Amino acid sequence: MYIGVDCGTQSTKVVVVDVDGERILGEASRPHHLDEGEGGRREQHPGEWIEALRGALDEVLAMPGIDPQAIRAIGVSGQQHGLVALDASGEPVHPAKLWCDTETASWNAELIQRLGGEAGCLDRLGLVLQTGYTASKIAWLRDKHPEAYARIATLLLPHDYLNFWLTGERVAEAGDASGTGYFDTRTRRWRHDVLAEIAPELDPERVLPRLIEAREPVGTLRPEVARELGLPEGVLVASGGGDNMLGAIGTGNIRPGLVTLSLGTSGTICAYSPQPVVPDSAMVANFCSSTGGWLPLVCTMNVTSATTRIRELFGLDLASFGERVAAAPIGAEGITLLPFFNGERVPMLPEATASLDGLTSVNTTQANLCRAVVEGATLGLRYGLDQFGDLADGVREIRLIGGGSRSPVWRQMLADATATRVVCPEITDAAALGAALQAAWCDGAGELSELCTRLVHLDEATRSEPEPGHVAAYDEVYARYRRSLAERHAID
Repeated sequence: MYIGVDCGTQSTKVVVVDVDGERILGEASRPHHLDEGEGGRREQHPGEWIEALRGALDEVLAMPGIDPQAIRAIGVSGQQHGLVALDASGEPVHPAKLWCDTETASWNAELIQRLGGEAGCLDRLGLVLQTGYTASKIAWLRDKHPEAYARIATLLLPHDYLNFWLTGERVAEAGDASGTGYFDTRTRRWRHDVLAEIAPELDPERVLPRLIEAREPVGTLRPEVARELGLPEGVLVASGGGDNMLGAIGTGNIRPGLVTLSLGTSGTICAYSPQPVVPDSAMVANFCSSTGGWLPLVCTMNVTSATTRIRELFGLDLASFGERVAAAPIGAEGITLLPFFNGERVPMLPEATASLDGLTSVNTTQANLCRAVVEGATLGLRYGLDQFGDLADGVREIRLIGGGSRSPVWRQMLADATATRVVCPEITDAAALGAALQAAWCDGAGELSELCTRLVHLDEATRSEPEPGHVAAYDEVYARYRRSLAERHAID
């Protein structure tokens, strides 16, 4: 049996997988608190992740049919880009600044300039720095909290931090490291010269974790942690990775021709590549995969976070909200909502706010406003997919994950808006499943392609085919969305 952990923005999820039986034996989760503030601040305390992991793991290991003594390895997936800066005793010097934090936008712009603009970033890193990457968070901490900055002994990402707590080892792997902003995604190496531009006082040999390969274990559980969690000593801890990388594994996206798209708090789109890519758009990040290849990726910042705001504004539960969306026509009778409540990464508008266009005395209905926010999030994802250019050629299927994927209306909307068939895996928390599969791979239970074939099962009841009439209608709605972008933000 293998454990997969996914430490996300809203919760930590745990699954237990029986590889021989080709099934999920149990899953559980515990929520996190998100600390939000003015200026785009979004932080969490890393101690919450450990408490959530303990609680979810206790619950799942007590389920019928799960023998804790049969656990062979653990894999950890974590929200990308978060800054977990530790002191010499391994304690955080400041709450973790998360991927969705936009307080560091001006620091990111300054770093891009200092690295020689987009061309300089591509030359040194293989991608262009974006607000939300770890690099600008370090620069922010240096300026805003110099006393905390001066105590930094280690720079980790969220999944690295959980691995550190489990094993005592300070390591990183290429997939998650790709989103730091001081890692060369083509050569899979830290860029000490770039870190020196960000944090000249920090010695990279001292503060950066050791890099390991995706198939290489971090180590084994610390004996005291094994006892605390009720697991045997000697349980392997896999390299793990960022939630996008492990989500790709959990959807079987480890070969060309598939796209994994997440309708989560944020929206991510990724497609596997066996070699590094040089995209036409700076918004496509040439990330490494957590399988030894590459995973070009686009991230939008407002998906279920945006739809939840409108749903809660009207006091609707999920079922009622879905009914309102289904009741409104395609295009919400002319209403366009740009749902940039958290700023936006794609398009690059970190300081943008949400906007609503096209309201009249006739079309201002609850149903239309509910549909408009879902369409706005969906068309933002289509905009992101457009940035892939030739990389999207030959894509035959979108594997859909995240909380929003449970909505039949949203699945059909995405199929129609992208003119591509859509299907969900049976387990929509693909990152936790991917972490468990990677753990089995690290433990030698089989090749990753074989493990994905055996354990990534598609839910055929969720398959949505694009309807030609709807595709044409969404082309018109998308053109209107692009006009709003051009008028409000000068984005073509």
